[in-house]
Amino acid sequence: MTTPKSVTIDPQEVAYYEKFAQTWWDKNGPFWPLHVLNALRIKWIILQLSTIYGADPLKGLKVLDVGCGGGLLSEALAKCGAQVTAIDVVEKNIIIAQDHAQKSELQIDYRLTSIEALAATGVTYDVVFNMEVVEHVACVDTFMTSCNALVKPAGIHFIASINRNWLAFIVAIIGAEYITRLLPKGTHHYKKLVKPAEIEAVLTRDNFTAISRSGVIVNPFKRSMKLVKSTWVNFMLMAQKQG
Repeated sequence: MTTPKSVTIDPQEVAYYEKFAQTWWDKNGPFWPLHVLNALRIKWIILQLSTIYGADPLKGLKVLDVGCGGGLLSEALAKCGAQVTAIDVVEKNIIIAQDHAQKSELQIDYRLTSIEALAATGVTYDVVFNMEVVEHVACVDTFMTSCNALVKPAGIHFIASINRNWLAFIVAIIGAEYITRLLPKGTHHYKKLVKPAEIEAVLTRDNFTAISRSGVIVNPFKRSMKLVKSTWVNFMLMAQKQG
């Protein structure tokens, strides 16, 4: 396997995640914040989807996990009964995710491919999960357009990222990477952060309506996270496609 070619792929980001790929499932390693966040976000996801699909909302849904990494969210979704396809552009991530899913006896369709290549096939999903990815791509507009195309009519698109403002810079980059060392240095770059309004503008253009939003706050001393109304730093949103 080789890294797919794509205008949205940032080679520096690929190299960064190749370096840390072996630590995805180490709950005390550099990705421990994602383990904590994953537990929080899956509860929020289920709560939001239950307003549309009722009880046990993920069961039987055809879903896509974009930028799946080592498979943390993919496995949580599969355990909830979803039919999961998961993609990433880092070969080591896919290998690790496949191995862990096999050991966990979970059926997940992991693929080493770009978002544009998958969108070009014409396939669509009930739900597309685009979580903590937009801040790592080379072209947000193209990336979001491809993600949006993969959502079926009346389907759902979840997006999570870090806001772009002075508070997010202090908390999510200076605080998290240089002071508390919650994340390795270089995990995020301020100029690549995206404001929720910018995300929603692309969603609106592609006939989506944002129907739910939430912020996330981190307590670095207790290694905990909780949902908040403010989206000034971390944000999650759910949008539904018309149709």
